[in-house]
Amino acid sequence: MMNHFLNLSDAGGNVLAAMLNDAMDRKAARKGLPKGLADADAPLAGHVLAMIFEKNSTRTRTSFEMAIRQLGGQPMMMTSDQMQLGRGETIEDTAQVLSRFVDAIMIRTDDHAKIEALAANASVPVINGLTDQSHPCQILADLLTILESGKALPGLQIAYLGDGNNVTSSIIEAAGLLKFNVAIASPEGYDPDPAFVAQARERGARIDIMRDAMAAAKGADVIITDTWVSMGQAHADEKIAAMMPFQVNDAVMAAAKDDAIFLHCLPAHREEEVTASVIDGPQSRIWDEAENRLHAQKSVLLWALGKL
Repeated sequence: MMNHFLNLSDAGGNVLAAMLNDAMDRKAARKGLPKGLADADAPLAGHVLAMIFEKNSTRTRTSFEMAIRQLGGQPMMMTSDQMQLGRGETIEDTAQVLSRFVDAIMIRTDDHAKIEALAANASVPVINGLTDQSHPCQILADLLTILESGKALPGLQIAYLGDGNNVTSSIIEAAGLLKFNVAIASPEGYDPDPAFVAQARERGARIDIMRDAMAAAKGADVIITDTWVSMGQAHADEKIAAMMPFQVNDAVMAAAKDDAIFLHCLPAHREEEVTASVIDGPQSRIWDEAENRLHAQKSVLLWALGKL
C-alpha cells in the first residue's frame, strides 16, 4: 500500500487523528531512551527514505532523518546540487529512478507543481517536506503540540498573524479537516490562498480574514506566526514595514485566553514577527513544537508506507 502526503487532505481528518494518537503513543514509549535507539517494534526495518533538499533545512532534515532511524530504517540525504536534478534531469525521470532504489521520498522544494510531478511519476510514497503552497508536516507537529498542552481540536480558536503563506494554508486546511476555527490577521495584499480558505469553509470551519491583530488574537487558544520574509523573497524591507502592525508581542498575547500558547515553526526573527519576551516567555511552546516534527513525521512515514 502506498500513500502520498502532499497536503493534509491526502490523508483526511480521521487519518490525521490516528497519526496524532500514534505520535503521542510512540513519543511516550521512547521516554528516557537514547535518541539513536530504534523503537522497540522497528516497523520500518529495512526501509530507506530518500530526502531531497532544494532549500536549506535544520528541523526538516534532522527530524526526518531521526524519524526513519527510530522506525528502524535508513535515511539517504540528497541535495539538488549533488544530483543530476540540479543539472537538468527532469523531476519525472528522477522519480522513476529513485523509485527503483528507495521505499519513500521526502522533498523540500519551492514550486508545488514539482512535488505533484514527482508523486505522479514515483512508484513509492512522496512526502511534502515543504513547498511554496503548503507545509503539512509542520502543521501536524503544531497540532500534536496543541494536544499536549491539554487543548481539544474541535472548536479550538487559532489566531494566525502575519504573512498568508504556506504555513497559513496548511493551518486553514487542518481547520476544515479537524473542525477548528482560524482568525487570520494580515496586511492588504498578503492574504492566504483563497482556495484553501474556500475548502475549509465548505468543510464547516470558520475562517476569518482580518486587518487587526488584536481583534484576531482576542479570545484565542493558540497564537501562531511565521517569518515574514521567506528564503529568496525580494522586497524584504517593504514587506517587513507592512507586517509590523501584526507582530506578536505581549499585548497580543494578553488579548488571547489566559492559558493561550504561542507557536512558531522557526527559524524566528526576534523583534520582527515576534518579540523576544513572547518567544522566550512562559506561553511559548516552540521547542516542544520543534521536537514534535520528529514524532509527527514518524506517523506520516508509517501511514505513507501502509503501516498505520
